[in-house]
Amino acid sequence: MKKLTLALAGLLALTACGSQATSNTSQNATQPAASSAASGGTDQTSATLTIFAAASLKDVFPKIYEEFKKTHPNYTIEFSFGGSSELATQINNGAEADIFASANEKQMKVASDAGNVDTANTKIFATNTLTLVTPPSNPAGITKLEDATKEGVKLVVCAEQVPCGAATKKLAETTGFTFTPVSEEQKVTDVLAKVTSGEADAGLVYVTDAAGAKDKVKIIDTPEAEKIVNKYPIAVTKSARQGAQAFVDFVLGEQGQTMLRDAGFGAPK
Repeated sequence: MKKLTLALAGLLALTACGSQATSNTSQNATQPAASSAASGGTDQTSATLTIFAAASLKDVFPKIYEEFKKTHPNYTIEFSFGGSSELATQINNGAEADIFASANEKQMKVASDAGNVDTANTKIFATNTLTLVTPPSNPAGITKLEDATKEGVKLVVCAEQVPCGAATKKLAETTGFTFTPVSEEQKVTDVLAKVTSGEADAGLVYVTDAAGAKDKVKIIDTPEAEKIVNKYPIAVTKSARQGAQAFVDFVLGEQGQTMLRDAGFGAPK
């Protein structure tokens, strides 16, 4: 009986040692992964996100996403670009969006006031200003902003309720110029399209859109617009899925900011 008791005691001791060794091995196995994540390595989180973003971000945001994917390979992002006022309305009407990037603070506030965005976590990530553009041939012979007010000039601008239109209104107020557009568009990209297609003699667009159009437009120096600055805020929505903040952080980080500067956007102010 004594021998049996000793044998059982030995067996229990061996089992305890084996269990402790297994625990230590398991703990050690998780440490490299944690260290990798902490040191800025590849994030293995899986996420599918929808981003509502101002039309003026249509060129640069997909490029930022491509860089983001290099360290977040399991993220799938779908973009919905449009006029910021339209996007804010869609969010307030229940559209599924994880991130909202607006072309001005007013439309972000519209979403925030409805309880769909947390203002405490809203950050300004870029700025933009307006400039005048014409078709490459410049059929109306425009050389300065005031020329766009002349009779017979087919000017296209953004509608007042969208950020680029609000900036246009402020530009008219500060300069004293009276703009008589033949068309008011809901998106800055639509203004640009009417100029590049030759439907309009001139259009007021963001400097980033003008730069992105390259040789499809002629840029008219517009110093009057330099002090009318639109601030671009970004935030996750209240219904955002897990992982949304990672993309916001990337946009706000050094790499995202460099790409925005390269696209012609101004630094956050």
